[in-house]
Amino acid sequence: MKLLIKNMVCDRCRRVVREELEGLGLRVQDVALGEVEVEGEPSAEKLLEVEETLKKSGFELLNDRRLALVEYIKTLVIEEVQHLKGQKPDTMNFSDYLAEKTGYEYSYLSHLFSTETGTTIEQYLIAQRIEKVKEWLSYDELSVSEMAWRLGYSSSAHLANQFKKLTGQTPGQYKKGAVLARKTLDQV
Repeated sequence: MKLLIKNMVCDRCRRVVREELEGLGLRVQDVALGEVEVEGEPSAEKLLEVEETLKKSGFELLNDRRLALVEYIKTLVIEEVQHLKGQKPDTMNFSDYLAEKTGYEYSYLSHLFSTETGTTIEQYLIAQRIEKVKEWLSYDELSVSEMAWRLGYSSSAHLANQFKKLTGQTPGQYKKGAVLARKTLDQV
């Protein structure tokens, strides 16, 4: 049985969820961001126990398919931006990529995402990119041009403009120490 889980955004989350579920006596077959495949069909009581245990660790068991689809969209964005998985071909725009991966038309995905989250997919994608830029700026290893290229921006100026629009600072100001608090990925 596949369990859909909200707020799984990194490999550490995958490990924690696996440990929690195995601690409850479930046989975990596979763990991916946002979903876990377990052996058999857990009872209603066991699912309640899973839900309570996951909640203590900051996760949420999803029973609503619409919410699960929203979480899947978030997972795809996070994998591409934060983990630089590179599954999206460079020549493909993000809307086509999401439509291909989910099997739904982008107009439906966009409407659903906006309705459920209060933000657009595009705004969410930009916010994830800006969080990645903040991370890279704090490490001081890449130029803004390199960051722009890695994140698929048309230019470093475009990246800098979006950064300033969202944070109120230029990347240079941020780098010089006027530090803005970074957000955890599930809060972006």
